[in-house]
Amino acid sequence: MAQEHRGHHGPHDQGHHHGHDHAPHGPREDHGGQHGHDGADVDWAVLAPLLESQAELFAPLYEGAMAWLARGTAGEPGLIVDAGSGPGVVSAQFARAFPAARVVAVDGSEPLLERARARAGRLGHADRFATLAGDLPQALARLEYPADLIWAGNSLHHLGDQRAALAAFAEHLAPGGTLALLEGGLPARYLPRDFGIGRPGLQARLDAIEADRFSRMRAELPGSVRESEDWAALMKAAGLEPAGTRSFLLDLPAPLSAEARAYVVATLDRLRAGLGDGLDAEDRAALDRLLDPEDEASVHRRPDVFVLKAHTVHTAVRPS
Repeated sequence: MAQEHRGHHGPHDQGHHHGHDHAPHGPREDHGGQHGHDGADVDWAVLAPLLESQAELFAPLYEGAMAWLARGTAGEPGLIVDAGSGPGVVSAQFARAFPAARVVAVDGSEPLLERARARAGRLGHADRFATLAGDLPQALARLEYPADLIWAGNSLHHLGDQRAALAAFAEHLAPGGTLALLEGGLPARYLPRDFGIGRPGLQARLDAIEADRFSRMRAELPGSVRESEDWAALMKAAGLEPAGTRSFLLDLPAPLSAEARAYVVATLDRLRAGLGDGLDAEDRAALDRLLDPEDEASVHRRPDVFVLKAHTVHTAVRPS
């Protein structure tokens, strides 16, 4: 079992980004719990609860993915590694979904891993839960034995050389073990195309801005290598056998719960704060109205707010 490690995490912590979606980096993706790759700039006291509430909201989506993984996994996995775990919400779901497995949460942020350990304790998983603090993929070298399942939930795209990282992930799989890579899917939708303010299609324009930001984020990573995002082909190049791809939907129709509405507010608020001059004046004004809690047309109050999002999981197996 991996030993708990409290080592220093470097300035490019792997896992979630500081803004991925909370000031999203990926096309406004909702990572199941990763944190920013620039840990020095992150206020964990603010960001960690947001990451946790987001991952908890997305629990049905992850449950669907885990049920699919269980059907495709040969036997019960003995060791599951959550690579880029953030505060461990998804790690805890793995512990619940695979009750015989040991789970190791790996992340660059010790403050988030502290929260992961606390969650495992509250849920009764502490006896089969451990953490590793350090950058991916190097931290995986401290695993005591190879993993039967490595889950990389929106963490690979924070590593400059994704091809090399996949090869490293493959090295730490047991023969017959599975790599499950959550990358891609569809951008989230929260509002109708025309929600009555400004020019219709605001979210599509936000997506375009976020796609450009994501490309810049990738280009600025240390050792960044541009790759065609054919994940099956990249996993095959790493010596793995592609085993299937499937997308999972989070569908929370209106009227939203208070928790889901708060998630939409927080996501749009962080997005607005990070956009700079990316939007024209009309779109900025529309977004400002959506975020004004005193405005009846805001996402705080309007009845037509929903959450619709798809995540795609790509799997591959290490040959026996």
